[in-house]
Amino acid sequence: MNVSKLVEIYYAVDEFLIKFMPYMESHLLPTSDRKPTRTCSMTLSEIMTILIAFHVIGFRNFKFYYIHLQQFHSKDFGSLVSYTRFIALVQRTVVPFYFFSQSLSKTRTGCYFMDSTAIKVCNIKRAYSHKVFKSIASKGKTTTGWFYGLKLNLIVNDLGEVMNFSLTTGKSNDRWPVENLCKNLMGKVFSDKGYLSKELFEKLMKKGVELITQIRKNMKNAFMPLWDKLMLRKRSIIETIIDQLKNISQIEHSRHRSIPNFFVNLIAGITAYGLKEKKPSITNLYMTGLQ
Repeated sequence: MNVSKLVEIYYAVDEFLIKFMPYMESHLLPTSDRKPTRTCSMTLSEIMTILIAFHVIGFRNFKFYYIHLQQFHSKDFGSLVSYTRFIALVQRTVVPFYFFSQSLSKTRTGCYFMDSTAIKVCNIKRAYSHKVFKSIASKGKTTTGWFYGLKLNLIVNDLGEVMNFSLTTGKSNDRWPVENLCKNLMGKVFSDKGYLSKELFEKLMKKGVELITQIRKNMKNAFMPLWDKLMLRKRSIIETIIDQLKNISQIEHSRHRSIPNFFVNLIAGITAYGLKEKKPSITNLYMTGLQ
């Protein structure tokens, strides 16, 4: 592992936490029933750095990755705790991780792409016996078939930056989280036929967002500017990003043993992608098509 990369990630995380943690602690509800948090030799910045680096370097198993850190990078951290203790500490990073992912630089270009993807928590044949995600997971269907788990809803810009994301149940309608995903955005959003809705289109137009989708076969053809038609064909950018999140950042696997750790793994994967210098973009896709 490149030590300079670890330092780069740690610096970005630590600079954020220096400002965020006092703000977060000032907004916690005071209660006498609240138990004191057990002190730890590792800082929150170190824990988050280790989690992000896992998604960056491409290890397939987190336990082997952590053992690798203990053997070869113990000097790079103050004091690495045992693997079991580290897994218990992961839950502390849920809230800081989410806000850190939202703080990453995002350019409002006015050209966005939206899609959803299935996050399977187990094989659908084991759905009835699955216990970890029983309270939040459900059966759903995509173009590739049935699955058991959740849906990740994403909106990205034409530079490949993740502007916003949300999680919904597997059976939820893709149109439900759209208004929240497009919050504080203005411009055009390109998506597939699953987001086609006159009511949703009108709601978004009032907020300065134009939803552009392909029409169904049984609908009358309508005039569409050439630029919009070309951008609809570039929706592969978000499919490329989803592929990277699943296969490189490993946001989807069936080894989770707690819901909070699942959320941390998901957000850490998206954060690791956000910290990448080279991302899929409309320009890169266009140049690839010319070759």
